[in-house]
Amino acid sequence: MASSSPSPSPSASYVTHLPLYPSHPGEKLVDEDESPVPIHIVTVASQLPVEFLEPSPQSPLVIGFDCEGVDLCCNGALCVMQLAFADAVYLVDAIEGGEELIKACKPALESNHVTKVIHDCKRDSEALYFQFDIKLNNVVDTQIAYSLIEEQEGRKRLLDDYISFVGLLADPRYCGISYLEKEEVRVLLRQDPKFWTYRPLSEQMVRAAADDVRFLLYIYHQMMEKLSERSLWYLAVRGALYCRCFCVNSNNYADWPSLPPIPENLKADGNDPEEEILSVLDVPRGKMGRVIGKKGATILSIKESCNAEILIGDAKGPPDKVFIMGPVKQVRKAEAMLRGRILDM
Repeated sequence: MASSSPSPSPSASYVTHLPLYPSHPGEKLVDEDESPVPIHIVTVASQLPVEFLEPSPQSPLVIGFDCEGVDLCCNGALCVMQLAFADAVYLVDAIEGGEELIKACKPALESNHVTKVIHDCKRDSEALYFQFDIKLNNVVDTQIAYSLIEEQEGRKRLLDDYISFVGLLADPRYCGISYLEKEEVRVLLRQDPKFWTYRPLSEQMVRAAADDVRFLLYIYHQMMEKLSERSLWYLAVRGALYCRCFCVNSNNYADWPSLPPIPENLKADGNDPEEEILSVLDVPRGKMGRVIGKKGATILSIKESCNAEILIGDAKGPPDKVFIMGPVKQVRKAEAMLRGRILDM
């Protein structure tokens, strides 16, 4: 909890409601009206909690996290960074506060002592890395966690069938609520891609930004109860790989935090998980379409042959690159198949 939160100010004129975590397993979401919290619009670093700005092992934090912007990626513009604590939501205004404000958040965003709960961190991490030299670290990605829980419980997802945030909120095992406002904002973004650049932030913008993080801590606790120790390791490793995914650099991520090692107790049971890696392949300029195949047929066939995740660097992400994540042997197999496809050109 952010015990050193700044005192209420004009920037905290909005409130929202955080779902309270049930005290007993199986209880339903507590009535939102019982837990109103302020929404702080942050333009200077001093408006943020001290324990966030100065992370320490003595005061570990778990926060909900998200970013909004214009074409959020390496070349886009990060406009708002949302942080959900147990007692407040902070909207960090990258436009009003500028680079200095976002850089003040760098120690927390890179810290192992601050757990960032986020849904699909890849583009957020890419924007933070290329725009502010921030290496997002120690994330719990609820999209990954959802897939791991499904696997644990014997349900197999279809290829490329990743749960959306709206879908996750609708799942009765986690929140069981509809999020109609999200689609309203999506429509506005299609009509005006600069939606998140306008200042002052409108009430609709404030509400939409807060809504994207205010349920994350509740979902986090629900998921942590379900995940096995093996799945928790996969969650940590895959979250780290997701953070690196589109952040291509020239030193093979040597300056990024190390990947979480396999826990000794998982090795001791004789069925230790295989190390997971990220591989980046270059594709000759203008040939990505042939690598993907008609309607994605080539990539799909490779995915079906390999237990690895394959992502394409498109016009938004690093172009002319293919990103492969998964167990070492499966990644190497996918690499060989893709290189064969490239050589055939």
